[in-house]
Amino acid sequence: MRKIILSVLGVLLIVLSIFLAKMIVDNKKTFRPKAEKVVKTVFTEVVENEIIPIVVTANGNLMAKQRVELYAEVQGVFRRGNKLFKEGQKYNKGETIISIDASEYAASVQSAKSNLYNQLTSIMPDLRLDYPDIFPKWQTYLNNFDMSKSTPALPEMTSENEKFFISGRGILTSYYNVKNLEQRLTKYRIIAPFSGVLTEATVTEGTLVRAGQKLGEFINPAVYELEVSVSKTYSDLLKVGERVKLTTLDSPDIYEGKVSRINGRVDQATQTIKAYIEVDNENLREGMYLEANLDARKEENAIEVDRNLLLEDNKIFVVKDSVLDVIDVRPIYFSDKRVVLKDVPDGTTIMSKPLIGAYTGMAVKIYKDQSDNSKS
Repeated sequence: MRKIILSVLGVLLIVLSIFLAKMIVDNKKTFRPKAEKVVKTVFTEVVENEIIPIVVTANGNLMAKQRVELYAEVQGVFRRGNKLFKEGQKYNKGETIISIDASEYAASVQSAKSNLYNQLTSIMPDLRLDYPDIFPKWQTYLNNFDMSKSTPALPEMTSENEKFFISGRGILTSYYNVKNLEQRLTKYRIIAPFSGVLTEATVTEGTLVRAGQKLGEFINPAVYELEVSVSKTYSDLLKVGERVKLTTLDSPDIYEGKVSRINGRVDQATQTIKAYIEVDNENLREGMYLEANLDARKEENAIEVDRNLLLEDNKIFVVKDSVLDVIDVRPIYFSDKRVVLKDVPDGTTIMSKPLIGAYTGMAVKIYKDQSDNSKS
């Protein structure tokens, strides 16, 4: 009897525990905050297709248009001149830049000229007797022969007998030998072919100069050329004489140049064409890095936007009824930060600034304080 009572009490206790547990579970309430729908704000602009000038950007370093590399063609000691042979030294046109000691060689030239003079003197008696008609012009030539000046040209020989006589006496051989020596004597002095400045000097006064040795570089600082590489796509658009705007990275100054030359060959490695822009400005220096903006062409019915707005597969985001959507576009030209697009209908509302995490179907609201047709 006792066991029955304990069994019944145990069953009742279990049932009561289950009942109480169920009541506790049913009475427990979970309070969860209601999720708020976040609508992001976007900057937009209404499309108005227009004529977009396509500006091709290229860059390069300035090089002097007139440049002379100075090399020695003879050997000798570098003599001191009126000006120091140093970098930055200016020379006027016709002024001596380099002078090499030529005293020994000049003596040999004078010896050859003396030998020619003696030969001419020796034939004068025979000319007087055998060819009295041509004697006066050779006598005049001999009287004007100055050992301290360049050898004058021989008189014109009008008859075969005169040519045979003069040539047979070795006059022609001696004359051209003297002219050859005189020509080589001029190489001991290098004259400025134009007014300019010395940009490189590899020797100093008293240095023994050897034939073929580089002595320095001489440039005209008045006119420079900028060599730029332009894609072959725009090869037919570049024209000689076209004006070009040039800028530097560290200065707001704008310089104006013009296309002076265009290479007729396409670089096989880069598929570009080299163009040369001539520019003259007293503030420019050789070696300066400049960026050129070449007006390639004008594209009608197009818009220009930030490159970050262009999606994969040539699409951009548009806003329709406060929801993001995408449309297909056709890129025409890419610059560093912008892209020119076509096939965007007028009146279309597009995003003017990139939005992180944007996707098709995303609910957005338009920023009301933005200026109309902003192209940030």
